[in-house]
Amino acid sequence: MALIKVDNLFKKYGNHVAVDHLSFEVEKGQIYGFLGPNGAGKTTTMNIMTGYLAATDGSVKINGYDILTQSEKAKKCIGYLPELPPLYPDMKVLEYLCFAAELKKVPKKERKEQIHEIMEMTGILDVKERLIRNLSKGYKQRVGLAQAILGYPEVIILDEPMVGLDPKQIIEIRELIKKLAVNHTIILSSHILSEVSTLCDHIMIISHGKLMASDSPDGLRKLMEKTTEIEVTAFGDREQAKEILAEIEHIHSFFFEDTVEENSVKLRIITEENRDIRKELSVAFTSRDMPVLSMNKVEKSLEDIFLQLTETEASDDEDGMSDETVSKAEVEEEEVDDSDL
Repeated sequence: MALIKVDNLFKKYGNHVAVDHLSFEVEKGQIYGFLGPNGAGKTTTMNIMTGYLAATDGSVKINGYDILTQSEKAKKCIGYLPELPPLYPDMKVLEYLCFAAELKKVPKKERKEQIHEIMEMTGILDVKERLIRNLSKGYKQRVGLAQAILGYPEVIILDEPMVGLDPKQIIEIRELIKKLAVNHTIILSSHILSEVSTLCDHIMIISHGKLMASDSPDGLRKLMEKTTEIEVTAFGDREQAKEILAEIEHIHSFFFEDTVEENSVKLRIITEENRDIRKELSVAFTSRDMPVLSMNKVEKSLEDIFLQLTETEASDDEDGMSDETVSKAEVEEEEVDDSDL
């Protein structure tokens, strides 16, 4: 049985649909990442999953308990750190954690030992007697994370845990999340691609409240690798390059890019059916007196996948191509027209 099951989740604010019939499952012992642009519905989904917000329709079950009808049992399985940690600035760190432990109904006989253990784990022992208002952003984030861990819930949900942290603090929180993943299932949201790809075993890409893709980082890359892109720089001119490419099979399209090399052309070639034609290209260019300066296969990054899955409207003028784009069919059509003259 899945640890978390989200079924057909729907949330609407007036005429605005924040979550649009979202369904997914979360298994034990992994780090899951909600990835999506701002306004994609990540925080709304997390608020519904933790019982902070009611859904318009659909259901969420945590360890078999419905978050709406069996909320107390479901919430015991969850530790939650919102984007803005729910801290009391006039409390000392230890005082606040004792208060949070009482709210979470951590047994009194276990409370002292558990709080000490969690403070040690999150690296806040040395500030336990300081007022929360006087802590840095990084330490406040740690205190918020400590309260989420109290009671040792099976699931820890983190909403944008790296926002506002400096590079050193990001590394520290990242390492802490990895340690927590040994004994907990972690769900975190982010719009920072590097954080998700570094931390997560499984990524769910959300856009406009819909689940666009769900897989491991490597699985997502393979999903998008239906075509191969090859980048070539060679001595010669564009017309000569077009003639050569017209004779090579399995090219879907190509476009020219700016190059700093004099008397040379730079091409981005897109092939059909994930074909790698670097050998054919090298032979063809060399045999036609167009020495190849460089050639490499372009690997698709998570950024490419993210943009491809989440962009809603892209005009032909905004396709990222710096110069003219040519399909193989257009080149062949030009050759037919020339022969008729």
